[in-house]
Amino acid sequence: MEIGIFTFGDVGTNPRTGQFVDAPERLRNLAEEIVLADQVGVDAYGLGEHHRADYAVSAIAVALAAAATQTKHIRLTSAVSVLSSDDPVRVFQQFATLDGLSEGRAEIIAGRGAFTESFPLFGYDLNDYDDLFIEKLHMLLEINKQEHVRWPGTRHTQPLNGLGVYPRPRQEQLPIWMAVGGTPQSAARAANLGLPAAFALILGGEWARIAPMLQLYHQTGHSAGHDTSRLKTSLNVHGFVHESMEKALDIYYPAHAAWQEHMGRERGMTAQSRDMFTRFSGPRGGYFVGGPSEVAEKILAAHEVLRFDRIMLELGIGIIDHRDMLDAIEILGTRVIPEVRRALANGA
Repeated sequence: MEIGIFTFGDVGTNPRTGQFVDAPERLRNLAEEIVLADQVGVDAYGLGEHHRADYAVSAIAVALAAAATQTKHIRLTSAVSVLSSDDPVRVFQQFATLDGLSEGRAEIIAGRGAFTESFPLFGYDLNDYDDLFIEKLHMLLEINKQEHVRWPGTRHTQPLNGLGVYPRPRQEQLPIWMAVGGTPQSAARAANLGLPAAFALILGGEWARIAPMLQLYHQTGHSAGHDTSRLKTSLNVHGFVHESMEKALDIYYPAHAAWQEHMGRERGMTAQSRDMFTRFSGPRGGYFVGGPSEVAEKILAAHEVLRFDRIMLELGIGIIDHRDMLDAIEILGTRVIPEVRRALANGA
């Protein structure tokens, strides 16, 4: 099992210190955080694409490239690339370039995106939401398979009549995952295509509630005749770790609550009380927050039931001090991951 980190590169005011973090500062901090994650043994680092004032990352491959030549082992992935409002040729070229810079560590998680700002920004109609993603995903998969691409073109994609798409990645093909939200149709689509699937578990609840979706994914992929080794899953969750549960909550809860309050003004989301947040951070809750042992034990418990191949913690939702983020990454790499590895090696 791989253990990784992802973030959207939040910008804004730190609710604990009152300091404002702008996009240039957050982007520089991200590069430092990725380098540290590589040094302490984190398996993967992902950045999510957004096109709004409260996030710094709209050009994922560029941001990841800032750390690519300073790292040696960590996988560098999108989390997610909003393929629906992008050009599959350019997405492939950007991540193939990142793959070259990182000597074969780039990945793509393709998705529709949780926000819709990119659609009008790039001239797309939200009424075409489903068709845009499906057509562009199939085009991206074809580009990934062959240097000279024969693609007939569709309503939302251009034809490619044997044109070469360059550069090619260092890997034989770029690993392309599909982001799966809350619908069975999305899980089934990923399975029918034989794509590894990243399942998002957000806004609390219990981690076990996602089990039926993973079961559907594996059953559908098996029925479609895909090799089970290709049907990989990732569990993407809100998470934070520090020296103790109390310390983790003290740092993380204010940032998370401020984010929920901010998003609530446009999405009708209600900020959770600290008591509710603490409950969702307990052994069965969907927030992977706590001290090293609590987080390791929760990862192991969830893995025993869900059998995912990777778990990605959205470390730093809202505005968290950069020093606290570095401490959390170091604790994750030096204490949580080794504890999980030892338990798995001993048959847990």
